[in-house]
Amino acid sequence: MTDSTNLRVRIKAVTYEADGILSFDLRPDDGKPLPPFTAGAHIDVHLRDGLTRSYSLSNSQDERHRYVIAVNKDAASRGGSKHMHEQLRAGEYLQISAPRNNFALVEDAPHVVLIGGGIGITPLWSMLQRLESLGRSWELYYAARTKAQTAFREAIEALPADRRARVHLNFDHEPGATMFDLGRIVAGVRADAHLYCCGPIPMLEAFEKACAGRPPEQVHVEYFSAKEAPAVEGGYTVVLKQSGRSFAIPPGKTILDVLLD
Repeated sequence: MTDSTNLRVRIKAVTYEADGILSFDLRPDDGKPLPPFTAGAHIDVHLRDGLTRSYSLSNSQDERHRYVIAVNKDAASRGGSKHMHEQLRAGEYLQISAPRNNFALVEDAPHVVLIGGGIGITPLWSMLQRLESLGRSWELYYAARTKAQTAFREAIEALPADRRARVHLNFDHEPGATMFDLGRIVAGVRADAHLYCCGPIPMLEAFEKACAGRPPEQVHVEYFSAKEAPAVEGGYTVVLKQSGRSFAIPPGKTILDVLLD
């Protein structure tokens, strides 16, 4: 551990989860229990050159000896997932933030429906484990392009038969695939259920549209990328109101890129 804001962890293992997806098992450097977290939480991982990326925790919140994150290698990566996949190895050290949760699970909901797309399954997998440990009612809808690109597939298939029956997998690019119909899925969910969705922006927008008639406190969304594409035309100056410091934004960089640098 370093200070109250950052933790020093060591990569215990890097595991192939699916095509294009690796998981990283992070352990405390000092052997002490890690700060607790709740299902749906994420951590910030500090990489080289001031690069910081946020990743959801996928393991059970009952575990205090490790954090597990899963990282999809994004073809449009600006350095984060590419660096994680190509440069990081077991045994190396990382600086991370303590967990934060903007996607908290309502644990006493009468029924929970989890809807994930691609790497968006990550926080939902932690939620599923939590709901199981509490003996709560849940259902999972998970869309991936192919079976080979399905994170946690082995763990899902290892669920007991009665639990496995609650999981609905959809592979968009497999032969004979049917459309992942969010409108139909949401329409079939009981009125008192809480719904959680994490995935690509088009999925989240379709989910929010399908849930428009439901009480907002029962609808939960996690955007793991910005809704709008960042402006990168550059050529202007940003002034921080509180500190008064100014930063020139060059062409090809976002405001966030410059501030992180």
